[in-house]
Amino acid sequence: MSIQPVGWRKSTRSSQQTNCVEVGRVGEGAAVRDTKDRATGYFTTTGAQWTSFLTAIKTGRYDT
Repeated sequence: MSIQPVGWRKSTRSSQQTNCVEVGRVGEGAAVRDTKDRATGYFTTTGAQWTSFLTAIKTGRYDT
């Protein structure tokens, strides 16, 4: 039996936009899905992967 994500939410910076992603909680990790087509599913990450991703964003690693 797989654990279903709970507590889906999107960034408050997305305002009323529909071109964004939502994040849900899965155990100690996160699930991510596209708000334009929620029915296509989601992918999951471990807690360590999610933390690493957020740290990279906050430190500008993906800035162009």
